[in-house]
Amino acid sequence: MRVDHVSYAAEAGGLKATAARLSDLIGVAPVDGGVHPRFGTRNVIFPLAKDHYLEVVEVLDHPASDKAPFGQAVRAASEAGGGWLGWVVAVDDIAKVEQRLGRESVPGNRHRPDGTELKWRQLGIKGLMADPQVPYFIQWDDMTVHPSAGADTSVSIDNLQIAGDPKRVREWLGPEDTFDKGGIDFTFVAPHGTPGLLSVTFDTPAGKVTI
Repeated sequence: MRVDHVSYAAEAGGLKATAARLSDLIGVAPVDGGVHPRFGTRNVIFPLAKDHYLEVVEVLDHPASDKAPFGQAVRAASEAGGGWLGWVVAVDDIAKVEQRLGRESVPGNRHRPDGTELKWRQLGIKGLMADPQVPYFIQWDDMTVHPSAGADTSVSIDNLQIAGDPKRVREWLGPEDTFDKGGIDFTFVAPHGTPGLLSVTFDTPAGKVTI
């Protein structure tokens, strides 16, 4: 179990404008990620070092976005002005998480512009919507086409600042020895405030950049 990616909801200017702003800040070129047909969303990817990536996601005018929890979460975040949607943890066997949390994962897929299809299963979007300090879980079908594959950058995720209670997050993640922080520091603030991912600090050749 490890941090997989961080997700940012498009701001009022839309997906491309938001991605361009973030690109200028961290010095990584965005890549068109394609459409999530099951969720009614589309994304732009920033491949990062250490098998991580940053995703900027936008809701589509599509019936799926009204039905799928992920589409609902993205729409709500963008309508509130955009910003950090949450963080995501990758697991090798999502069945264990299903059993522990008593929930079923759902399939996801998207096609890159070059036709490559990415497939995965995810679990915990409703948990994130109810309590945005916790991550959702993802299991990739094929890591050779993971969004970070082929990343040509030294930019990495350095720190996640989360409004919330570390004990609550620890409980959600499960046994402590199963979680690999991958060199990422976690800072928890405002345990009694509104929970959620407040900021992400990236380690770049130009120094640390906090968004």
